[in-house]
Amino acid sequence: MSQSIPFGVQSWCFRHFKTNAEVAQKVREIGVDSIELCGVYADFAKPETMDEALQPYRAAGISILSIGVQTFEGNDIERAWFESAAKLGAKHISAHFKIDSYLKAIPKVRAWSREFGIRVGIHCHGGYMFGGSPDVLEYLLSIGGPEIGLCIDTAWAMQIGPWLGQPVEWVKKFSGRIYGIHFKDFVFEKNGQWRDVVVGEGTLDLPAFTAALKESGFDGMAVVEYEADVENPVPALTRCVASMRAKAV
Repeated sequence: MSQSIPFGVQSWCFRHFKTNAEVAQKVREIGVDSIELCGVYADFAKPETMDEALQPYRAAGISILSIGVQTFEGNDIERAWFESAAKLGAKHISAHFKIDSYLKAIPKVRAWSREFGIRVGIHCHGGYMFGGSPDVLEYLLSIGGPEIGLCIDTAWAMQIGPWLGQPVEWVKKFSGRIYGIHFKDFVFEKNGQWRDVVVGEGTLDLPAFTAALKESGFDGMAVVEYEADVENPVPALTRCVASMRAKAV
């Protein structure tokens, strides 16, 4: 992949393995040097524990791009997530909001974002979660201000269907507000069920998507994600990395 869009990996891919030292080793095995750290590997409500969580990654030369995905409900304890992200060196938090609390949560998240200088990207999660469709995302961004943008998960974007769930069109629609990317790919069965595949080998038009990102001036964080083969994720993730470098333009 062009250096204009560097990418790492989402730690959720390694969730079968329970220590940060194991994860750091596997990140290196697949051929990248950055990660988005999820809550399996750190308690973001306890910023004082972040130095311990960070140590194996620092020792392996791995940077932490982002944390999440975090579900914000507007509780004051959630400020600690920003403090933890700052201690880890992350400049982005992947986020969900909930329909019953987003009006309370968004003003607080905006204030914390400004306080810590950390952007928030709303992670689209398909048709079964609030914030999965473009019209809802457009509304949330309109009240989120510059602090809150979009984290496009390419597979979950496609999951809502071929008319609205086109990642290339999302890049055009949300240009300038895209703060994160989860490069993930699905194939779909006749009943709509999805199945993880190596990025670029499924439904996602990877060259067109990355070309659109570059055209838009994307400057956010990016990670690959492959959720299958949890007990042995390295082979498929290594192929994801190779596919990204071969097929992304």
